[in-house]
Amino acid sequence: MNRKTLVLPAVVSLLAPVLAACGGSDGGSGSGDAIVMGTTDRFSVTKDAPAPLDPAYSYDVGTWNILRQTVQTLMIQPKGEGEPVPEAAQSCGFTDTGNERYACKLRSGLKFANGDAVTAEDVKFSIERARTIKADSGVFALLSTIDTIETQGDNEVIFHLKTADATFPFKLSTPVAGIVNPDDYEKDKLREGFSIDGSGPYTLKAETDGDEMTKAVFTKNPNYKGTLKVNNDQVDMVSYEDADAMGTALEKGDIDLMTRTMSPEQIQKLSESSAAGDIGLVELNGLEIRYLAFDTTDPSVKAKAVRQAMAQVINRSELVSEVYGSQAEPLYSLVPATLTGHSNSFFNTYGDPNVSKAKTLLEDADISAPVKLTLNYTTDHYGPATKQEFEVLQKQLNDSGLFDVTIKGTAWDAFVPAERKGEYAVYGMGWFPDFPDADNFVAPFLDKDNFLKSPYANTDIIDTLIPASRREADRLSAAKNLTKIQDIVARDVPILPLWQGKQYVAANNDVTGTAYVLNSSATLQLWELGNGASS
Repeated sequence: MNRKTLVLPAVVSLLAPVLAACGGSDGGSGSGDAIVMGTTDRFSVTKDAPAPLDPAYSYDVGTWNILRQTVQTLMIQPKGEGEPVPEAAQSCGFTDTGNERYACKLRSGLKFANGDAVTAEDVKFSIERARTIKADSGVFALLSTIDTIETQGDNEVIFHLKTADATFPFKLSTPVAGIVNPDDYEKDKLREGFSIDGSGPYTLKAETDGDEMTKAVFTKNPNYKGTLKVNNDQVDMVSYEDADAMGTALEKGDIDLMTRTMSPEQIQKLSESSAAGDIGLVELNGLEIRYLAFDTTDPSVKAKAVRQAMAQVINRSELVSEVYGSQAEPLYSLVPATLTGHSNSFFNTYGDPNVSKAKTLLEDADISAPVKLTLNYTTDHYGPATKQEFEVLQKQLNDSGLFDVTIKGTAWDAFVPAERKGEYAVYGMGWFPDFPDADNFVAPFLDKDNFLKSPYANTDIIDTLIPASRREADRLSAAKNLTKIQDIVARDVPILPLWQGKQYVAANNDVTGTAYVLNSSATLQLWELGNGASS
């Protein structure tokens, strides 16, 4: 990671969740002063999404980052990356040679924030609840390899898996496996609104305006028992109308830090500033990817040749250069270049952009050009550069003479329901991984019950390659099957990867722990933040 101390220009505005944090039982600044974060993420209760913070429903980076502060999981991704380690559990591990029986013993003295004891039955209830409800967000698919769950006494949980799954410990570190209090959550019904009751390092108080949460106050949970050292007493997370308003708030001192989805121009200006000041910029590695997804049953893109021709025309290097500069890199596979199992399958299949080859693909399939398409994108979820990105894509495709593309932007709260209902033939999405393993860049898109609700289904991927890759405890050994999956995706193009991005945090130098407030999976770790001299 790279830390630069800079003066924040007046025009800077960044996107980041503003949280009110509460620390665990073994840490805290003791100052009583809240650390304030800013975000342009919007948290709303709608008809289509009435329970945005229910672990059985939530499946986006913003709401997950709220749950990770408040709902405890058996396992957790460590501060320094690597394999997941026990959190609510004292110990977890496979107990058979086939990696199909996974047992966890709970840490002693676990309590929910209200003081109720956390038992093995509560863990079973919480995870079976998500599997039973099967929310349309698709998050339950992360638990698809579970066959049955049993408990032994109050502190042991045993998972019997349908098939070997080396990634299962990672899945137990995600919010869908979060432990909730059965007194507050119905077994077969989502909990509507913004209330959360868990055993994590913080409790949540939501301040709302109508159906929207405008501020999340995270307060240290005095009953928290776990591995995390909480370095603050409170973090407030404030939502702003747009990036400019948030940037102004940071400059004025109304907020202490912000992260996630700064505009490219803002990051560039911060990076180029050489004068010492009160604002620091931290650059972190990230696994965020952006891609185009297709409804492969829609008449406009049903023919594989249309999707292949798009893959042959789009110039990723030009896209990244014009919109994101050094803040992103072209991506030629669903799996990011920094993960074990990555293969440049799209480049190996299509090479450099070539209009002549794309024209041949369409002609061989008897498809007349130009092909009319609408590219849909969300206006308020992935940052202010998204519109510019789609304008570049539109120009590249239209300049080829092979496509007649229009673009359409929609707010996130309407975009997601429309996508899930199959209203878009082509649409842009981002992916922040649930955990840092190549499996999480293929299964959520290509397996049964995939979160995109994609009609594309390849039986070789679903029945053979994904299960085979999961059987490999040594992830290097899984690379062969993962490469085959990526090659099939490049051939059929149900999804078209575009780029992989970095992460940035901007903060007042009085805030410590900013180098660890995000891990590579974009997991927010508010407990790392503290008040004190800059580091």
